[in-house]
Amino acid sequence: MDTDGVRRRASELPDEPGIYQFEDDDGRVLYVGKAVSLRERVRSYADPRSRRIAKMVERAAVLDFAVTDTETQALLLEANLIKRHRPPYNVRLKDDKSYPLVQLTDHPVPRIQVTRDPDEGATVYGPFTDKGRVETVVKALRETYGLRGCSDYKYSGRERPCLDYEMGICTAPCTGEISEADYAADAESAKRFFEGEVGVLADPLRRAMERASQDQEFERAANLRDKLGAVEALHGESDTAVSDAKSGATTDVLGAVVEGDRAVVARLHAEGGKLVERDRYTLDAPDGEGPAGVYRAFIPQYYAERELPSRILCAEDPADTEIEQWLDAEGVTLGVPGAGREATLVELALKNARQRGGQDDSVGALADALGIDRPERIEGFDVSHAQGKSAVGSNVLAVSGDPDTSGYRRKKLTERNDDYANMRELVRWRAERAIEGRDDRPDPDLLLIDGGDGQLGAARDALAETGWDVPCVALAKDEELVITPDRVYDWDDDAPHLHLLQRVRDEAHRFAVQYHQTLRDEVSTPLDDLPGIGPETRKALLRRFGSVERIRAADSAELTEVEGVGSATADTIRTRL
Repeated sequence: MDTDGVRRRASELPDEPGIYQFEDDDGRVLYVGKAVSLRERVRSYADPRSRRIAKMVERAAVLDFAVTDTETQALLLEANLIKRHRPPYNVRLKDDKSYPLVQLTDHPVPRIQVTRDPDEGATVYGPFTDKGRVETVVKALRETYGLRGCSDYKYSGRERPCLDYEMGICTAPCTGEISEADYAADAESAKRFFEGEVGVLADPLRRAMERASQDQEFERAANLRDKLGAVEALHGESDTAVSDAKSGATTDVLGAVVEGDRAVVARLHAEGGKLVERDRYTLDAPDGEGPAGVYRAFIPQYYAERELPSRILCAEDPADTEIEQWLDAEGVTLGVPGAGREATLVELALKNARQRGGQDDSVGALADALGIDRPERIEGFDVSHAQGKSAVGSNVLAVSGDPDTSGYRRKKLTERNDDYANMRELVRWRAERAIEGRDDRPDPDLLLIDGGDGQLGAARDALAETGWDVPCVALAKDEELVITPDRVYDWDDDAPHLHLLQRVRDEAHRFAVQYHQTLRDEVSTPLDDLPGIGPETRKALLRRFGSVERIRAADSAELTEVEGVGSATADTIRTRL
């Protein structure tokens, strides 16, 4: 494209904000930019500011553009298109971070939090472009309404308020300083603010600023003025996750990524403009099928037996007339957003599809299933004893799904026939060592307890007592149910994330039993004095029956099932033990 061609094309563009992109003869995007005025910005390329840009303009054959409502939308769209097309003449970030959101968690006493990865069931607002601004607004909301920012683990089991209460940014519902009903009303005020009622927060800040000024507290007044500015600016940027927030409206946002001969589709589900659900699906993608083909296959297969949403948003057009006609007949709008919040959500769906890997990424699948950050370091815990004797605990480590024996630890426990008390002692020992800096291992991303609800409760008691903030779940042996503080999961037997937890659980059990047997075998027993029974036979008997009392109760047939025990030895045991 020569200089005259750039000027002619610029004269055809509107004097409005938007994005523009230079493409070559093959339709490859060479460069994406944003502009307050498309006409003026593109005209500047007639006199390129660098050799690199001049070379790009020479290679370009087409200049395309899209108008946006605001400069902020142009910023978001530019970032999305750079990530999507990876144009060679753009400077590209490699961290692939998504835009921040604000969530109020699905809890009787909800937590308010700035996050890039919202919890399942949370009420979510955003995305927003300025993380610093949204953090300022959330802090102002906490100062005004006392909403908690602590995790559920720190919230439960407290006996006295934490420092946030003393600082005036939390009303301490954890210890009953405010009733759940009153707290719920304050949380509702925060929701009203994010849903567009700016005065819910702006008015109290303005009154406080005026009082500070009258009292000549000018530094405080200036601080409140800055917060007020952030509050008002935030609502100029975004107020809901999806712009169509009509009552009853539902939107599914799909992001598809092809990985070799498989594809991953991430789905974000919004109701009334708020994100409420996230999940992922894996498809076969033979013959190098691209994302458009994945959408063509996924949409009719996925929605064949599911309720259709009001709208489906995709990163690319499926380009299938029959699908479009079917959805149109069902009253469903199919779209590919080009700008604004919805385009950002499409990019968030793509990020979810990319970040978690494929079907074999059990760590990513576990993170998605539990709604937690990716648990690269998982520590497993189990206890073992013989009717309270030789009680021990194991603490094993898996990193990226594989055992890391350098992180294995074991501990002698108080001798008692109480699995719950033993688990509480074991986890408390680990937590105290971590908090006091006496453990040379990094903190784990997830604790896995071998047992059921009782063992999980004991472990969480230990975490609450020590204040160690680490997610904790349990895996029960009989039905292979995954138990969390909020719910019980019954995953498919072939689920890779279930297999991961089973491997960690089984390793913790093996390590605990091994240590228990070592200690038990070191203790002298009446078997030591029996003729014809050496160390190996003694160990085999204890492994088989668990205790001397059970050996005494066994009959000759049961005893001779143990390797090394013949009929004569069995008779000796029965007559002299």
